Amino acid sequence: MRWVTYETDTGDRTGLIRDDRIHPVAPHVDLIELISWGEDGLRAAEEAVLASAKQTPSVPLAEARLRAPIPRPPSIRDCLCFLDHMRNCRQAAGQPRTLDDTWYRIPAFYFACPSSVAGPHEDVVISPGSAWFDFELEIGAVIGQGGRDLTPEQAEERIVGYTIYNDWSARDLQLSEASLAIGQAKGKDGATTLGPFLVTPDELEPYRRDGRLALRAEAKVNGRTIGSGCTGTMDWSFGEVISYASRGVELLPGDVFGSGTVPGCCLIEHLSLTDPAAFPGWLRDGDLVELSVEGLGSTRQTVRASAPPHPLKPRQNPDRRPARPRVNRAPSKLPYSRGLHEVGKGVWAWLLPDGGYGWSNAGLVTGTGASLLVDTLFDLPLTAEMLGAMREITDRHPLTHAVITHSNGDHTHGNQLLGEHVQIIAAEATCAEMRHEMPPEMLTSPQIIDIGPATGYLRERFAPFDFSGIRLRMPDRTYDGELTLDIGGREVRVMNLGPAHTSADSVLHVPDAGVLFAGDLLFIGCTPIVWSGPIANWIAACDTMIATGAHTIVPGHGPVTDPDGIRAVRGYLTHVIGQADAAHARGLSFAEAIEAVDLDEYATWLDAERIVVNLHRRYREIDPDATPRLDQMTLMALMAGRTLS
Repeated sequence: MRWVTYETDTGDRTGLIRDDRIHPVAPHVDLIELISWGEDGLRAAEEAVLASAKQTPSVPLAEARLRAPIPRPPSIRDCLCFLDHMRNCRQAAGQPRTLDDTWYRIPAFYFACPSSVAGPHEDVVISPGSAWFDFELEIGAVIGQGGRDLTPEQAEERIVGYTIYNDWSARDLQLSEASLAIGQAKGKDGATTLGPFLVTPDELEPYRRDGRLALRAEAKVNGRTIGSGCTGTMDWSFGEVISYASRGVELLPGDVFGSGTVPGCCLIEHLSLTDPAAFPGWLRDGDLVELSVEGLGSTRQTVRASAPPHPLKPRQNPDRRPARPRVNRAPSKLPYSRGLHEVGKGVWAWLLPDGGYGWSNAGLVTGTGASLLVDTLFDLPLTAEMLGAMREITDRHPLTHAVITHSNGDHTHGNQLLGEHVQIIAAEATCAEMRHEMPPEMLTSPQIIDIGPATGYLRERFAPFDFSGIRLRMPDRTYDGELTLDIGGREVRVMNLGPAHTSADSVLHVPDAGVLFAGDLLFIGCTPIVWSGPIANWIAACDTMIATGAHTIVPGHGPVTDPDGIRAVRGYLTHVIGQADAAHARGLSFAEAIEAVDLDEYATWLDAERIVVNLHRRYREIDPDATPRLDQMTLMALMAGRTLS
């Protein structure tokens, strides 16, 4: 038998499926009541339904609005019957695959939330505050007649039917809560899907192998297969986990037990910290998740964005050492305060002190009835705040263009908030590099998992930002070399002066206002970081920026400056070359040069530890064969070590 619960104009109704039609049970009889009668009672209900079929109109299954078979179970326990799933999850988090001996002695389970059960075709809302939303393909066993202190054999007999079970999971919330060591919480109670049917055990007998159901299963996102497997590989059987759960506890009709994830049939198992580009990505607004299980049918659900959660103020940790105060001491032409500042006629800078990681600047240039935005910000709340502050101006001079100075997320992550009518422009190499940038949500990693020696360093730097909900919008138009734009009758010149900080670094010059937006070719009061180089090219870019004649310079990070600010950055880069070349001439290795470098006057700049990356870049330029190529995470770890020394 296959039973369903479906919506009608007068409320939910229980039905029996025959020949792709739903034959309704008498009104006000729900499926929990039916299954409480046991297998014999279900058979009697089946006979009664079919006997009255001629008098009671049936409903085509394809036209029915299916609910979960049991819309509000008395309880839901999700078990972890597939130990390979746990091994894969540990590997994804950078931990050994070896499981503690307890996993082999006790069948694990946790409680899910009965009030958040979803039907097989209902939209599912991302857990508020989550950037790592995931699905898990499982099967669920439903208790018919209850019991207590059951043997595994008795427990198997109490299973009245099976259904597909999707354990929606907010992985970032789950991992954050794991350090509390008191079980699952908001990471797991966002939604649980059950459906489309409750299938009785007799229908599944052809799939039983060695006493266990061996059902083929497959999970897809947007038509792409994420994983597939077979339920026959369970390490713990349903009979065993139900027996364990019934110790001293009365199980009730309608209680649901999830099997745990069929190995490979979720996203987190495919996460690799060493190869993040291979990860298919966490679920986002509009994604379609389809799960199918042999004999049980399929579910098809669309993921929807959620509103941000109401914030809670953290308690003061008396055992935590206070963070050292960060003060950007660079002189400024304007007050260095958060918000919108007019820097020229019809030209504004949006400033975010203190100019460290993620605290980037942006800009607005207006013409007659049109305006241009220079860069967006690191997350959606920051970008929304900026666009809101600019609205009084952009209502009069609507945004028509946006120029992205380079590929880093603190200048691109807010692109999606720009209207489709806004043409986004970037250098060709910037566009190419954006395609290979780490997915925005992966920047949450240091907050929730140990990613090695750089964890504390990155956790402190990236803690203020919210990387949820970001769907990177790529440029609509690219250019090489130089580009002149007409913004409401106003000339704006865009030049690619990279590679330097990144593979392409655009600056934007407004000649009639004497203003230059320098992007991350300028860090004022904080240390530049040479991800791409060569350093000599960055020095040449400084000379080009000075040659524009602009008297007001808006850097990518730090306070508004003038040509002397450009000269200060040029001086730092020249100092790096001098220190690196001298150390190399003395026969020092890169590691030895880190210890020997003298930052001199630049030691007081914020994030002075970035000298590690800059020395490495120069050493690679001098002698690439003798200097190993280091990935970004290794360089971050070396910088973290320097901040502790």
